[in-house]
Amino acid sequence: MDFKGIPAIVTGGASGLGEGAARALAAAGCKVAILDLNKERGEQIAAELGGIFVECNVASEENAEAAMKAARDTHGLCGIAVSCAGIAPAAKILGRDGVMPLNHFSNVIQVNLIGTFNILRLAAADMAQREANADGERGVIINTASVAAYEGQIGQAAYSASKGGVVSLTLQAARELAREGIRVNTIAPGLFLTPMMAGMPQDVQDSLAATLPFPKRLGKPEEFGMMVDQMVRNPILNGEVIRLDCALRMAPR
Repeated sequence: MDFKGIPAIVTGGASGLGEGAARALAAAGCKVAILDLNKERGEQIAAELGGIFVECNVASEENAEAAMKAARDTHGLCGIAVSCAGIAPAAKILGRDGVMPLNHFSNVIQVNLIGTFNILRLAAADMAQREANADGERGVIINTASVAAYEGQIGQAAYSASKGGVVSLTLQAARELAREGIRVNTIAPGLFLTPMMAGMPQDVQDSLAATLPFPKRLGKPEEFGMMVDQMVRNPILNGEVIRLDCALRMAPR
């Protein structure tokens, strides 16, 4: 897909992986709308990129619909959608304080999996109305999973399940939306230098980086953005989940 002037939305675009994606899309020529709950940071990034910020809770049907409408009214029908919004609270199924509260599990699923699907369905509705290019392509959807979908560590039951759902959704959605000329791919990142990671002590960051086969360093948000760029550019990359993880395979702890 040609990036120039294409309306793109990025959830969680105010920081971390989402910011990396937003910057990559803006650099390629897209009209970027950042959908996030962090208004101050989101507006700052949007101003830098010449885009717009729209406050959005991806887990809310009504809020997400309103946010997509606001982006559409400003930039036009969405042509690229990248979902990076997510949460990762840790809790054991059976911990020292007892059994995991059910609402802990359901809250993570609501944001990470249902929120991702919420944006996917709304973006697809926009894309289906766009004029197709020579390949018949109308849009590209990129979701964010995690290596935890494959090697969930102790304490990641909810997070792993939510990201496993995103992985399983990828091929199914790509097959279903193929008739509309919409491609669907997913990135499964490993250890990245996000704001949450940057807030950890340096020795903790170093110990985590030491678990990576090569390169032995945390990934950078701009490297996540590079993969977003390539997923949009390559017209036959569809229905695929790509691990972006320095060959990491996580241990139980």
